[in-house]
Amino acid sequence: MEDYSPQKSELKKTCVNCGAELTYAPGTTELKCGYCGYNESIALPKKDFEELELKPYLQKMGSQQHSEKISMLNCKNCGANQHIEENYKSLSCIYCGMPLVVEDSYEEEWILPGAVLPFQIDQRKAFEIFRTWVKGLWFAPNNLKKAALDPEKTRGLYLPYWTFDAELYANYTGERGEYYYVTRTVGSGKDEKTVQERRTRWYDVSGSVSGFLDDTLIKASNQRTGVVPQKIAFWNLDLLKPFDSSYLLGFVTEKYTIPLVTGHQQSNEVAESIADGWVRKDIGGDTQRVSSVDMRLTNETFKHILLPVYISSYQYNGKRYVFYVNGQTGVISGQRPHSFWKIFFFVLFILAIIGVIAMFAG
Repeated sequence: MEDYSPQKSELKKTCVNCGAELTYAPGTTELKCGYCGYNESIALPKKDFEELELKPYLQKMGSQQHSEKISMLNCKNCGANQHIEENYKSLSCIYCGMPLVVEDSYEEEWILPGAVLPFQIDQRKAFEIFRTWVKGLWFAPNNLKKAALDPEKTRGLYLPYWTFDAELYANYTGERGEYYYVTRTVGSGKDEKTVQERRTRWYDVSGSVSGFLDDTLIKASNQRTGVVPQKIAFWNLDLLKPFDSSYLLGFVTEKYTIPLVTGHQQSNEVAESIADGWVRKDIGGDTQRVSSVDMRLTNETFKHILLPVYISSYQYNGKRYVFYVNGQTGVISGQRPHSFWKIFFFVLFILAIIGVIAMFAG
């Protein structure tokens, strides 16, 4: 019988040499002491991460199987819920930079993550990626590159996602369209010509499709600000590791705010879209009309997983700009200021070139 007893993850580990807190070293399976350099290996689990049966969770969410309590801080400015490790002395919201009050922390239960994708690049590498990005910006103000950018404000965050697996089966009815062409004469006299006109023959069809949906990825948190750009939201889930709280040491962990039941509804919408694609491929022909699809999902399972991203923000001329670096791939996306005068003189330059070309062409 499956064990659903609550589990408690260890949130803090200390160095055996000097007593300082250990943090996860990105790209490794080790914890590292930032003071004396001591390394400690993370004990690798004997079994792979577990897919949890979906139906019992949807029916009995109050029991919160496979759950634990963690300390949370809520940002009153942007609404982000975040768990901050104890080694952060000065606390601020990772999204908007507003101060967080330690005394306002509270305990909240969450479904224990089933897997985590550990950071593959460290904080210094993420900041170097940002600095290179700034240097390559077009129409950025010249003194942006001289702005006071503190690499210590580039912080690692584990984002919560739901993943869903299921067997999909669907019956369908529709029509298969096959193109054919007829020759028509158009115009008259000297303008007369023949053209090929495409037409479609339709054939009634019905059938069924089936297949396995693996790791449908659904975002599990929403904020009023600080939305992670879609450009960087791609990770190789084949590198997921069974959850171990050691990977969280030295990083911020965001708690899901989209409940499992809502995530499941969104995954069903994705499944419907996938089923439509399978049906159209099964119908074949040159084009398709789908009249009905009766879709069923069975053997549904899910995981709560954590995925890595670096977030930072900087002040420039009184305005805050945010940038993001994928903690696995290093892909960057961010907000940036533009120089009005650079754009203005560039437009004048283009207009001058057009004027010279027009003058010689005349």
